[in-house]
Amino acid sequence: MFLAIQPVRSLLLSIFMLMSGSGFLATLISLRLERAGSGTMAIGMVATAYFGGLVLGSLRAGGVVRQVGHIRAFAAFVALLSASTLAYALLAHPLFWSMLRLIDGVCVAGVFVCLESWLNDRAEPHMRGSVLAAYMVALYSGQAVGQLLLGAAGAYPAVPFQIASILISLAIIPLCLTRSSAPAPVEASAFSIRSLLAASPLGTIGALATGLMLGAFYGLAAVHVRRLGLELAETARFMMIVILGGVALQWPLGRLSDRYDRRVVIIISFAVVALVSLALALTASGGFGLLALGALFGGLSFALYPLCVAHCNDRLLESERVTASGRLVLLYSVGAAFGPVCAAGFMTVAGTGGLFLFIAICAGLALLLGLWRQRASDPVPSAEQQDFQIMPRTTPMASLLDPNVSDDEPIAGQMR
Repeated sequence: MFLAIQPVRSLLLSIFMLMSGSGFLATLISLRLERAGSGTMAIGMVATAYFGGLVLGSLRAGGVVRQVGHIRAFAAFVALLSASTLAYALLAHPLFWSMLRLIDGVCVAGVFVCLESWLNDRAEPHMRGSVLAAYMVALYSGQAVGQLLLGAAGAYPAVPFQIASILISLAIIPLCLTRSSAPAPVEASAFSIRSLLAASPLGTIGALATGLMLGAFYGLAAVHVRRLGLELAETARFMMIVILGGVALQWPLGRLSDRYDRRVVIIISFAVVALVSLALALTASGGFGLLALGALFGGLSFALYPLCVAHCNDRLLESERVTASGRLVLLYSVGAAFGPVCAAGFMTVAGTGGLFLFIAICAGLALLLGLWRQRASDPVPSAEQQDFQIMPRTTPMASLLDPNVSDDEPIAGQMR
């Protein structure tokens, strides 16, 4: 694996630093708004603005990259992201922060389009699995470590934003100083969501449902646990445990889905997520129980997106898989954009536990769809299933690192 990541080590370092700086902003912003007395709906709208920016940036970032090249586009996106991060300290108002979160989402989408297309270009075909694994480690470990910066403020509220901006700015250096050449621009191609839905209803709707659940979680989970009485350090620990749990269970669940009907693994995962979410909705205090439930929730919910992608790929031609991934990421991102504001409505009506009640309902509806599909169609024979790969919910560029797909396919819509 070390030989596989040697050509892309500067890219992986950039990813780790970028996620260390930006990965905890959603948690920090939700907590700051809650402490300032903003309502749950206002906090949900700010979170929705970020995911809306991801959708917008994913649709437009590819054009910017094709016009100016990867290095210039990456530097521009990171510089704007760093500036918007500092701007949070100027005025703590939900409307102003919504605008900044929209900008953040556009920039993050652009950054991942640059990084993932570059990783794909540098990765040797026989090393793609190792590069993808290293990429996931850098991505999620950076996001997890970043949660520890929540308590960096002390008596200076602007300090976390300043530290985040420093880390984001430093992420430019490894990429700009790399000796590897930038990849050639890639033209986009389209794939109909209707065609994807016809091929795999469970995989398609499952990706959308996962977006709703995780968008709501990232936008409002920190507010939920703070309202349970957790201190800031305990809140950071909870968020970190969920992310690390998400990394831990993806591979075992994926291997299990390779051996059996993948729909069964998806259905069981949605069922357990629904039950764990109900338990979290009813939990009224912190402690080991909350952390254990959080780890289990992260492990199962984070695995659902790559399981749904794999299930869709089982029912598509190899030539369709990469282009279809763009539609799946789009559906995930649209779900993530609606998730926070929908969950905020539940929290307004049902109280703090409304967040995980909303997530449980989303998982329950996806579970019912899965049970229906299991009765309505035959499973894909095990010999025809592609091998499971852990896939980030970033852009379809990452799917090109999957050794199961063809090297020659164009990219479908630069999405996050």
